[in-house]
Amino acid sequence: MPEVILNGVPVRFPFEPYEVQKTYMSKVIECLQTGENGILESPTGTGKTLCLLCSTLGWLEVKKAEHKARIQNVVGEDSPDFFNALNSQLMAGAGQAWANKSAPPKIIYSSRTHSQLTQAVNELKRTTYSYLKVAVLGSRDQMCVHPEVSKETNNNNKVHMCQIRVKAKNCYYSNQVDIKKDDPDVRQNVLDIEDLVKLGKKKTFCPYYMARELKTDADIIFMPYNYLLDPKSRRAHGVELQGNILIFDEAHNVEKCCEEAASLQLKSTDLALCIDEITQVMKKFQEISEGATVAANDPSQGLPEDFSPDDLYTLKALFLELEKAIDAIKLPADGSGATFPGSYMFELLERAEITPHKKTIILEILDRLILYLTTNSASPFQRKGAGLQKFSDLIKIVFSRDKFSLQHMEFVKQCYKVHVNLEEKKKPSGRQDSGWGANKPNTLDSKAGRVISYWCFNPGFGMKELTEQGVKCVLLTSGTLSPMQSFVSELQISFPVQLENPHIIEKHQVWVGTICKGPDGFDLNSSYQNRSNPNYIRSLGHTILNFSRIVPDGLLVFFPSYPIMRSCRDEWQNSGIWSKISQGKPIYVEPQTKEEFQNAMFEFYEKINDPSLKGACFMAVCRGKVSEGLDFADRNGRAVIITGLPFPPMKDPRVVLKQKYLDDMFFKKKSGLKGRDWYTLEASRAVNQAIGRVIRHKDDFGAIILCDNRFGGANFKTQLSAWVQPHMCVYKMFGPAMRDLTNFFKTAQIVLPQPKPKCSGFPSVSVGYETPELPMAAPVPAHGLGTGPSRSTISSSTKEKLAKALAGQSSYDNDWSNMNYTKSVVTANEKEKPKGDGSIFSALEQRTNVVNFNALGGASNCTNYEILKSANKRKKIKIVSKSDKELENIVNPPVSAVEASGPKKEVNSNSLSNITKYIKEVKSSLGAEMYKQFSEAVKSYQKTKDYDSTVAILVPLFMDEPKNHSLLRKFHQFLKKEHQPKFHEMCSGLLDTSGR
Repeated sequence: MPEVILNGVPVRFPFEPYEVQKTYMSKVIECLQTGENGILESPTGTGKTLCLLCSTLGWLEVKKAEHKARIQNVVGEDSPDFFNALNSQLMAGAGQAWANKSAPPKIIYSSRTHSQLTQAVNELKRTTYSYLKVAVLGSRDQMCVHPEVSKETNNNNKVHMCQIRVKAKNCYYSNQVDIKKDDPDVRQNVLDIEDLVKLGKKKTFCPYYMARELKTDADIIFMPYNYLLDPKSRRAHGVELQGNILIFDEAHNVEKCCEEAASLQLKSTDLALCIDEITQVMKKFQEISEGATVAANDPSQGLPEDFSPDDLYTLKALFLELEKAIDAIKLPADGSGATFPGSYMFELLERAEITPHKKTIILEILDRLILYLTTNSASPFQRKGAGLQKFSDLIKIVFSRDKFSLQHMEFVKQCYKVHVNLEEKKKPSGRQDSGWGANKPNTLDSKAGRVISYWCFNPGFGMKELTEQGVKCVLLTSGTLSPMQSFVSELQISFPVQLENPHIIEKHQVWVGTICKGPDGFDLNSSYQNRSNPNYIRSLGHTILNFSRIVPDGLLVFFPSYPIMRSCRDEWQNSGIWSKISQGKPIYVEPQTKEEFQNAMFEFYEKINDPSLKGACFMAVCRGKVSEGLDFADRNGRAVIITGLPFPPMKDPRVVLKQKYLDDMFFKKKSGLKGRDWYTLEASRAVNQAIGRVIRHKDDFGAIILCDNRFGGANFKTQLSAWVQPHMCVYKMFGPAMRDLTNFFKTAQIVLPQPKPKCSGFPSVSVGYETPELPMAAPVPAHGLGTGPSRSTISSSTKEKLAKALAGQSSYDNDWSNMNYTKSVVTANEKEKPKGDGSIFSALEQRTNVVNFNALGGASNCTNYEILKSANKRKKIKIVSKSDKELENIVNPPVSAVEASGPKKEVNSNSLSNITKYIKEVKSSLGAEMYKQFSEAVKSYQKTKDYDSTVAILVPLFMDEPKNHSLLRKFHQFLKKEHQPKFHEMCSGLLDTSGR
């Protein structure tokens, strides 16, 4: 394995590093040696994670050797002069910031999500530093293996259930940790969370507490960075900061996480829940004290000893007074809410006699009460202390400092705002939007509850607290930190070491274009005033449709928000654009639940590798799960389309107050970030993060398509990542963009190493002309993320092939430049052969199309179609796919061999019409998600003929709505003859007995 000397430190790397990687590692080592904070940007695909680990652990290796040499010298080894010389040499590598007596620090490596940490741990396994001691911290929700506790869905309840069992020594898995902590399988391997959980189940120990045990002597500790930024989580996981090194990978979200960790909302319903929970416990006390039968041998049914009735009375009185104080706050009649300085929260709590001096005793009583509600199996309490837990968190955040100085109070007054508004009514299930924790303005209603928002607007508040804990140095790194100076100004701690690395890819590996107009000439602009315009939505849909036909394999489409994505989806489904896109690439939409998201990603990757398809399309949201840290390397992501600028909601109270806070700070200090600048940066950083999905390693290639004319502005270009800016091209018309993008993919297919093809030849590009077959480059060996042994070169033979391929395009280029590229181009694309899967769903998937006969290019192009009606060759004609005939096989059983020898039967057009009508009824009645389940069930039945499994899926879909019962009965026509009687009997019994 190659070794390079950087700043006097030998670093072993899996391959010979590039210059940008050497520069990055040198800056990391500089931070460690000098003990200074650093902020380093290196684009996704440059091997940032691997460089970070190798340089950090290479330096730690030197530091550990220096410490060991010093100890051996002190105890009097045979050759003290040798050790003195060795010690001085090692000290030069470790750096002067580390005194002779300082022990080696721990490296605390944090990232935003556990999936990103898993990627980092896998990178560590590839290095020679995997012999070092490693620990990965996670939550009980991920690591608990107790058969009862792990089933609990509420995380707070799970914590208390675990704690009571561990305290009472009743958890067998926890009791085994001390016995098995020295097991070779635990100590000698690098284990991520999944590995540790599997090993814990196999060897019956608790992975959660084993990870905490491994942490005590680990050299490097992996954890999500909210474990560091949130003081509550930091204390809960026992994270020690004194003398250690903190690394924040994927640090573009550190600002927001700092603010979120120091903020909280409390609703009137939360207070009402607290009062109700205490009242229920008081009733329980009364029942017991009035002589309810209590078994002498069952002390658990007696009075709890952790708190007294007086404690309950005190807490209830406290909550009642606080509720009264909140209700007394005067709010504007327009429902906009009232805003106060941060110190107002102390005044509000003091009205209920909640002060810093009483914080400790209040928290102790709350903790005991929550524990009782959570763990008392005989109690009737269903909420299990959820409201009390919320209030406990508020106390911990408001009184986060043990000592309150005047300076701290002034700091809180500046950095915090208290916003009081009416409580928003709950949205229907599944329609919650991700955002900024905003409540839409409501008209004043005396009966409505209140929401007390305690918001921190200074991320430096949390970062300063970290540095005050004796941290040796803080290192922030990401692929998207630009513009860096504004990022630094927000965190309000110094970063003497800074770096903005270029990308390692060449010019021919990326295409970046701003598309100002759609194919119909309509301006693409997703501003608030325009985003609901049907003409804009239609034009954007046709834009994506055309690009989807020339982008090979995976296509990612990012929207500014969930509501905008839903609005476009609904409009495109109604107009038929959605089905046209899905004919070429199956569409997946980003779900908002964890389980659905994992399934969607799995299916997306599966479709990419399906040789019968032209890839797949994933529609997602900026700042969503897809835009953060997921790997869309090679064919998984050949292009990313950004449909608009994801600005924060302008009228959101939190956004308004954040801008006002920044403007006030700028006015006082005459430096820093203005509110309007921050508002724009929020959008550009989200765009940069989404852009980072497309280029994942040095041999990758892809396109970045910005479908909003505002991206073409000079101000916005400077806010894009530095490596993107030189490639930017603004297209005023749609045709030239299509031409250049097509040429880009053709060129990349020839000159760049390709992954193993899913089928022979390059995917056909259907834009009104035939694409010449292009030679496939030899497959390239798989390397790690952002890594590779050597740069790709263009051989002379490949250059000749490229020249020939491009030479034959001259007439085509002229056609493009003169083409009136409007909706007719989209229509011309319909000459692609419709694909049918022989199922009943072909009736919907293969809709009747209207095309221009002249655009078909001659009779030879019509071989896959049957002309049903024609009037004039130059007029529009109606055509349908031959695959529609295959629908007959579902209604009528396959003919026998004897029948097959006879005259052929004609297609039953009535049956075909009935199938189409039935499918449309099902789709409109069930909705998208349930219709998808229906579709998969029927397709599975066609393949497996498994009647029981199919019916088990279908029945729940139709049972809830009586109007759908007839549709369930009609399904008998698609079953095999031997299954139909059983189905009729089931329907009669199930539907009739239910009274429906």
